[in-house]
This record gives sequence, C-alpha cells and structure tokens, in this order.
Amino acid sequence: MTFVVTARKWRPKKFSEVIGQDHITTTLKNALINNRIGHAYIFAGPRGIGKTTTARILAKALNCLNPQDGEPCNECDMCKKFDDSQTMDVIEIDGASNRRIEEIRTLRESVKYAPTIGKYKIYIIDEVHMLTTESFNALLKTLEEPPEHTIFVFATTDVHKVPLTIVSRCQRFDFRRIELKEIKSTLKTISAAENIKIDDESLTIIAKKADGALRDAESIFDQVVSFCGKDIKSDEVKKMLNLIDEEIYFQISDSILNKTFETAFNISTQIYERGWNYIDFLNGLVEHFRNLLTVVIRKDSKLIETSENFKSKYLEYKDKFSEADILRILTFLNNVQTELKFTQNPKLKIEVSLSQLIGLEKSTTITKLLNQLKKKDFLTEDSTSTKEKPVKANETHKEIIKPSSPSTEPVKTHAWKNKNGEKDFVFEKIIQKWIFFIDQINLEKFTLGSIMSSVKPVSLEGNVIKLKVEHSEDASILKEECEYLRKKGKAIFGNNVRFEFSEEKLSESEKKILSNKKTPERGNSSSEKHKIETGEDNPLIVALIEKLGAREISH
Repeated sequence: MTFVVTARKWRPKKFSEVIGQDHITTTLKNALINNRIGHAYIFAGPRGIGKTTTARILAKALNCLNPQDGEPCNECDMCKKFDDSQTMDVIEIDGASNRRIEEIRTLRESVKYAPTIGKYKIYIIDEVHMLTTESFNALLKTLEEPPEHTIFVFATTDVHKVPLTIVSRCQRFDFRRIELKEIKSTLKTISAAENIKIDDESLTIIAKKADGALRDAESIFDQVVSFCGKDIKSDEVKKMLNLIDEEIYFQISDSILNKTFETAFNISTQIYERGWNYIDFLNGLVEHFRNLLTVVIRKDSKLIETSENFKSKYLEYKDKFSEADILRILTFLNNVQTELKFTQNPKLKIEVSLSQLIGLEKSTTITKLLNQLKKKDFLTEDSTSTKEKPVKANETHKEIIKPSSPSTEPVKTHAWKNKNGEKDFVFEKIIQKWIFFIDQINLEKFTLGSIMSSVKPVSLEGNVIKLKVEHSEDASILKEECEYLRKKGKAIFGNNVRFEFSEEKLSESEKKILSNKKTPERGNSSSEKHKIETGEDNPLIVALIEKLGAREISH
C-alpha cells in the first residue's frame, strides 16, 4: 500500500474530531442544526491548526443527505463522493496561484450555475489574503449577494491583509494555537493506533517543536518514526532534530547556586562541538528561568510546558531562588540576546556572559535585612524605626547613647527633666531638636520630610507647637498627617505634643527670634558633614555594616 502521511491519514472527518477548536465547531454545528447558515465565512489563524479541514467538514455537512446533530454521516453517497474528491459541488481554489482578476471573473460567472447533485455549491478559497486589490473589488458584489445555493468559505493565515470590506461581509472565526497537552494527547492516540512506542519526553519535544500547529507536529512525528522505528526514545529524538538538551539549563542554574565557574566553559564548548545555535540556546535559557520564576511565585509547575520529569525538577528550585534574583537574571539574559546578534565571536560572548551570570550575587531587601537584625537582637523595635524611647517620670536625667562606628565619638541625645521630675518642655528645646525631628521624618516619609523642612516653629503654648507654612498648598497635606506627626513628636520631644499650622508669613519679630536661637545646621563642620554622608550616626547603617558586612556602593 502507498504510504500516506499522518497529517492526511488522520485528518478529521467530523467536527467532533477537530482538535482544540471547540468554540468554532460548536457554533457551526448549531448553525446547521438550526438552519442558520451564512452565505460567507472567513477562517483566520496560524498555520496547521485546522482551518481548511474545518471548511471541508462544513462543506460536506452542508450537502450530506443524512446529517446527524450537525455532523456529516460519512456514509451517504454525497459524503463518500466528497471523501473521494469526486464531487463537483465543492470547489477548492488556491488564492496564491489564482490571485489575478481574470480568475475572479471566471469564478463570478460560475457562481450563477446551480449545484449538480448537492443542495449547495461551496467555494473554499485558501490563503485568500493573497488576492490582489482588484480581485477583491471584483468579488465584493457577488460576495454580498450571492445566489441562494452558493456559499463562500475563506481561509487565511493573515487576516489583516484582507480588506475590511470583505471581512464585514463574512462571519469571522478566529482559530487558536493548539495547546501542548492536546497535541501530545493526539500524537499518543496516533502512536497507539500505529503500534508505535513513544515516551512522554519525546511527545513533549515534538509538541514544543510544532509551536501550536498540529500539522507540523504530525510531520515531525513521521520524521521521528523514520529515524527511530517503532520504539522512540527522547535521546534519539534530540539527536535527530539536533535539539539542545534541557539538562544543560539545569546545570547552569545549579552553577549559579554553587558558584562553579568552569560550567560556563564546559557548556560553551558543548554547544560549539554539537553545532547548536547560540541564539536558540539563549532563548531556551530565558524560557528556563521563566519557568523557575513561575515555580518560585506559584510554588507549583502547572504553567510550565515540559515533560513530567522536568516539572518535578523545577519544583526542587522553588525555595532556592528569590523573585528578585530571577528577574535580575532575566534582565541580564535579555541584554545578552541583543548583544549576541552583533558580536563577531559568539562562543567567547557566551563564555563571558555565563561567567558573569554565575558570578551574580544574591540580592536581598531592606525588610529582610531588618528582620535578620531583629532575630539576632542587634536592633530593637524602637531602633529600627529610629525613635527615642520615652523617659519615665520617676527616672532621673539619663544619656541615650546611639551605636556608632569605632572611629567616631558616640552621639548623645538628652532627655531633659526639671527638679520635680517633670519634663522641662520649653520652646528652646523644640528649636534644638527640630532638625533631628525632620531628619527622622525623612527616613520614613521623604515627601512629608521635604515639606516639613520649609515649615518653621514660631512658638509653644502648653503642648501645642505653633508652625508657619511657607506654601499654602502644603497646609492641607500637613493637616492630613497630624496623627503621624503627633506620634513622631512624642518620640523625639518626649511629650504628647500637637501641631497647629498657620499659612501667614513670618513677621520681622518672629524672624529675629528664630535667628537668635541656635538652631543646628546640617554640615556646619566637615566632621558632621562626613557623618551625615557616610551614615556613621545612623544605628541602622552601623548595624548593617558591623553585623551583616554591608558596604557603601559608590555612585
């Protein structure tokens, strides 16, 4: 017997046999059952997903003598003649080779004639977007008002090239790429019927190579069977298709964790010797880390298109990488992909890039560092938020010493009390601590801190600090933050203070009073400026340097 390729031998003969296009086949079956048949259809979508096959099944169902629930029976004379290509009522036209206006004029003339045997005359025009503009214009009137016995079915892989005047006269159906699991299931069914043994990894390789096109998958399947025979192994499939082994990508991710730099040169040599494409290698590596990202975020492997064996391998990495690390790696690889296209020595570029990738250090967040410090008791809850602990009423005058680097003197902050043990809360103390108060706000709320830097304290009445705002638009923002400022003021000034804001400008007497107060300025001396720039008087920065080995990054 003459060999028939799998794509033709296993071509669907009913709507129910079409793979992955249920949204279209269900609509067409219901239209046939309810006798709501349009005069023109356009099927759009990528190659090899069933557009022409669906058009043929529709044509057969329209002329079937004994249709069953919208499906052709495949047993009547009309169905058999159609399967044997002996019917004259279904005309298939290749739009690429019959694109001129002369062919369309001939088609317009033939449309007038009634079908020979069947109920309808169906014209299937494949790759209709290849027709010329003149051909489309010649077809417009016929397409809009064809004879009752004529139905047009257009198929195209590029519907955007079809004029909107044509599309608007048709019922449009958009076919979608077939999912990997559906392609694998179909190939598994075919191999079982053909007595061919094939493992899951081989099915995955073929399905991924097909990129959503079942016809491509079936063509690759025929090649694989010719190479491997009746017993197909994944190693032989990779060899035949010259595919990059996915194990290499896992070696790279392991090398990043273990910092084994020699892997970069071993893999580069392997790619060169086996003749693999460097761009394909990078594309696979990007996909590998994308898979790792889904595992790290979701803690499962449901969104990974690979064999079950590799899915279990990906799950082993769910706690080994952080989201930030993988995002940095993906950004780096995207840059390498761009640079590789312009390099004259791709092997050297891959070696250097893989070495850089393996050398990337793990990143962490400030929150994580603070949590580590808290666990090790290096910082208390109050010191992480840089607040001063309130002094109890029965305590005497104390000095609160902040941590500092060994090369600087300890910075002392005083909590003032009078002879009766009550807090000596006067306006001069507000002025002395005002800059420190703004600095602490800046650490937590930079925007609010920048606004407060233009606010001036003018007086103290009881526990109410009177402030004047230079810019009237800032007053509403400050009033919304009153509760935060009250808590921060209590922590810094040691009293349960309140703030009142005035939008009036400072009077000359108030300016004179403020100028006479010794308000500390930032960076009055070189040593103070050095402390501010290096953060030597900040307990958080000191703890990060001394306990976790942090270091300053130059800009």
